[in-house]
Amino acid sequence: MQASGGGSREASFAHEKLQNSLAVEIQRLGHLGHGIADGPVFVPRTLPGEVVEGVVREGSIHKPRILRASTDRVSAPCRHYKACGGCSLQHAHDDFVAEWKKTIVKTALSARGIVSEVRSIHTSPASSRRRATLSGRRTKKSATVGFHQQGSDVIHDIPDCLILVPEILNAIPSLAEISIYSASRKGKLQFSVTATETGLDVSVRGGKAMSLELHQALVGAVQDVGVARLSWDGETVVTLQRPVLKLGTAFVTPPPGCFLQATRQGEAALQAAVLEAVEDTDGPVVDLFSGLGTFALPLAAARHVHAVESDRSMLATLDEGWRHSHGLHHLSTEQRDLFRNPLPSHELARFAAAVIDPPRAGAEAQTRALAASKVARIAFVSCNPVTFARDAEVLVNAGYRLDWLDVVDQFRWSPHVELVAQFSLD
Repeated sequence: MQASGGGSREASFAHEKLQNSLAVEIQRLGHLGHGIADGPVFVPRTLPGEVVEGVVREGSIHKPRILRASTDRVSAPCRHYKACGGCSLQHAHDDFVAEWKKTIVKTALSARGIVSEVRSIHTSPASSRRRATLSGRRTKKSATVGFHQQGSDVIHDIPDCLILVPEILNAIPSLAEISIYSASRKGKLQFSVTATETGLDVSVRGGKAMSLELHQALVGAVQDVGVARLSWDGETVVTLQRPVLKLGTAFVTPPPGCFLQATRQGEAALQAAVLEAVEDTDGPVVDLFSGLGTFALPLAAARHVHAVESDRSMLATLDEGWRHSHGLHHLSTEQRDLFRNPLPSHELARFAAAVIDPPRAGAEAQTRALAASKVARIAFVSCNPVTFARDAEVLVNAGYRLDWLDVVDQFRWSPHVELVAQFSLD
């Protein structure tokens, strides 16, 4: 009787699943890269024009069966793709992804009444991500370090990851060893890892309190694996070599866990576009949200630069890099919260050009000050097409012309989009 009852429950579940199964056609991709069918019904890892079938739960089909595949569908090159949440678009042809990302930018601008073509797109190659945040968790016998599975708190091992540079991949066993020493069974560690010119810069958060025993274990874990520096909750605990980044002709040592462009290739594309945008202007340049000096230091090779940033440690790094370089023009720095206290228009007016690279929230207040200043040329870098379009509308309404726009895809196989644009006064 028990077997019969179990079979009856399985049959009932199968019948319910069949009854709730729905076939839908994917109309477009959303901003997270998920397919969207009428309803709306969200279906991850699908493409426009595909017909899929599956059970709809809370507006999504999580395990679709593809009835009609798109001609843009390809076999994912990474064996971790099905389980790992680090990528979401490996099932799509590269050409499709490039056009989709360009369309995202054009659509965001169009919603603000701005018509613009994308001049070019620069896509970073596989195995080029030099900066990543990984998670680590102890298991019964060892530890797991990697990315989370899609929509889950489960951490997936990524020994053959196709986005990270080899230096980071090679260090994952050591990060797992650190997890064994310092992670609680219920908690997890966060590793911010950057591949620098002289080795890996590793910043760890979420671990146990530092002790002499733990420190000794950490030193042993990072010996001979290419780690230059190890930081623990923002404090440097192991330095085997000074981590160094090259920005233009300058060399800087970044603060632990600080922001950096994700790939060297993407950084180079952004720098080249920014230099192009201001090269035919004559006079000093202001660099707003300057960070470590990604743009300020290369710009200083030809002119005076004033770098403005809210993070004191980043400004100190930038200033030190400039002071220890040869042949650069004067580079001044200013600590300022550009969200709460934008650089005013009368101060901006003394510059021949401006570079602005705000966070994802954009910089509406600072953009309004730029528009009022009538600075002749603006190089605008953004990691969010929606807030960029909002800020671009401010400039266009003030008489600026959007001359050209490039898309820079540093986050290959993800929905993330970055761009750089040139604005000039008509």
